[in-house]
Amino acid sequence: MTIDLHTHSAVSDGTDTPAELVRHAAAAGLSTVALTDHDTFDGLDEAAAEGQRSGIRVVRGMELSCQNSGMSVHLLMYGGDEAFPELHQEMAKVREGRTNRLSPVLAKLAELGAPVTEEAVLAKVGDSPSVGRPHIADALVEAGHVKDRKEAFDRYLADGGPAHVERYTIDVARGIDLVTAAGGVPVIAHPWARGREAALPPEYLEMLVSEHGLVGLEVDHQDHDDDTRKRLRTLVDRLGILATGSSDYHGTGKVDHDLGVNTTAPEVLAEILRRITARQS
Repeated sequence: MTIDLHTHSAVSDGTDTPAELVRHAAAAGLSTVALTDHDTFDGLDEAAAEGQRSGIRVVRGMELSCQNSGMSVHLLMYGGDEAFPELHQEMAKVREGRTNRLSPVLAKLAELGAPVTEEAVLAKVGDSPSVGRPHIADALVEAGHVKDRKEAFDRYLADGGPAHVERYTIDVARGIDLVTAAGGVPVIAHPWARGREAALPPEYLEMLVSEHGLVGLEVDHQDHDDDTRKRLRTLVDRLGILATGSSDYHGTGKVDHDLGVNTTAPEVLAEILRRITARQS
């Protein structure tokens, strides 16, 4: 079994349709793939239908935009009630906040000598229900200001960067509570990537486990070096939670994040599926 539990389609900020993503996952030799688009469940039915046609298990998921100490934290949700009202209300506020910051970000980019138009950004949005920084990054690439999304984030759009604008996000502890209340399984994505260890130190993660029911951490991720993975695995073992591994695939939107580049152990998937089933009963 080859299992990848964190991927994105064009319904958020990837470049494949949900069906294309699943077909690519099958072609890459995966047995299981989770679609975890940002703050939306909209692509899951299409992905699941293609999974049945392609003979690959599709785990229904979502990546919820959260924060702690002013730094972004991404929370993966597996399974659960996709119509849970409180979760839907928060997701809608997150999407609205993402869209509302477009104009101030573009104003900052113009001041920095990297102008792009709103029309150019919206042309990159496709089926996504909101406008995200990756769409702005794609417009910057098209305008010739940067060579790829990574450079766009490194130079302009990253948290704390010169064109960054704060938006509404959910406190990660509340995010975990919402996911759990909806019957989902909460796992923090790439917890110590790009300086996030400052926002998620071991003692805080321990509190999220003991007081809010955090189930796991995404240990094996392209933004974690070998030492970070080792330290996270030690922490996971000490806390008695699950360690997952994933590609964080975005199609052509991210380099070095090919499907299956990091994978999850079959016994970990089995435990996630067991918990999903238990929370449905």
